[in-house]
Amino acid sequence: MHRNTLKWLILGGLIRTYLVNSEVGTIMANRVEIATPLNSFKKAQEGIYLLKHNIDPYAGDMVHEIPLMLWLLWHAMNLLQGWLPLLYVMLDLMTAIVLYKTSQLFVRKKLSEQSKDLEHYAAGTEDLQYQPIDELTMPRCVLLAYLFNPLALFNCAGLTCTIFSNFLLSVALYGLVDRRALLFSLCVALEAMRNMYPIVLLAPAVLVFGKKQVKPIVYFLFLFISICMIICWLNYKIVGNWRYLDGTLGFIFFYRDLQPNIGLFWYFFTEMFEHFRTLFLITFQMNATILYMLPLTMKVRKEPILLTTILIGLMSIFRAYPCLGDVSFYLALLPLWKRSLKFMAHNFVVFCLFLVSLCILPTLWHLWIYSGSANANFYFGATLAFSTGQIFLITDLLYAQVKREFCLYHGLKIVVDGKDAKIVLG
Repeated sequence: MHRNTLKWLILGGLIRTYLVNSEVGTIMANRVEIATPLNSFKKAQEGIYLLKHNIDPYAGDMVHEIPLMLWLLWHAMNLLQGWLPLLYVMLDLMTAIVLYKTSQLFVRKKLSEQSKDLEHYAAGTEDLQYQPIDELTMPRCVLLAYLFNPLALFNCAGLTCTIFSNFLLSVALYGLVDRRALLFSLCVALEAMRNMYPIVLLAPAVLVFGKKQVKPIVYFLFLFISICMIICWLNYKIVGNWRYLDGTLGFIFFYRDLQPNIGLFWYFFTEMFEHFRTLFLITFQMNATILYMLPLTMKVRKEPILLTTILIGLMSIFRAYPCLGDVSFYLALLPLWKRSLKFMAHNFVVFCLFLVSLCILPTLWHLWIYSGSANANFYFGATLAFSTGQIFLITDLLYAQVKREFCLYHGLKIVVDGKDAKIVLG
């Protein structure tokens, strides 16, 4: 790793260590935009305490982390004593390193694939093609985008379990790029057992590991299901019953906690008539999982890593209990698509939506909860604006990549009857 990269990592680690041990860490751990019922450090501590004293953590409705993670955190806490926050900081730095290595490997593979198609590219499309310099610049941009993203910093300061989710997703992404089916399956299976939504990442995995043949697909799915069953068995051995399934996956699917967050679930289900709840529950969960998976897989089947980026982004928006830590992860992947960014048409709108909504979210929360001069509609309006900005960003990225692919083979200018024509993607 380059010396400058190590300097950035050290700086990122120092900033995180300072935030964790400052008042900022306490504030972030109690912010609804950062900590949710799923990833809260306090709830994880509660689960560890109950597990340590041989009390079923899932007998009540406080703990929603899987037993295996509680068991690992329990032993980490015993090993590190008062230094447990250091584990969170180190895991966050490791996530940045894995993303850096993944980006390097991704660019190398892109350059190799591109060399086979260069003769088919139109003249004047050099800016749209991956260049050797990208092997240095893109991984560095990905590293910096994760290390110094305020959303990632606040997430680490709050000591949320999203740190573990981001690490698992980064390793899974590395396994996908490097075609390591076991590594990918292990990370996605563990994360799917914790949060349910990463199950959609099986779609790009089938494209990568399936090789357009039935036998490799069956083998991969068998491997994934086997790992899931092993994880279930380990969880069962730790707590001695199957109640944890309802306390984790059941809690997510049935959306039992209406605490406000940056997502879309809480407001609708607060206002929902009870006899409509099941219908909308299924609709919302389908929207967060399988609704977009099939059409997007068919559309970008030649770009499984782009498909992975989009699916991670969509599940960060539409999941039941989203937080800013989820958003920070897929934002760090955007530099991988640097060669498509010139076709993104809503950069300014997206930036404004992100900036304004993130600034007014704490203000409207204070006005609603503490001052009593606002209500839930104000706060939900800000979360809706934030989600809209993310949707604009993801659709713009998809549009830009499709247009880049078209222009690579047909040129940047299309002439019809001697006049420049405008490219419109329908």
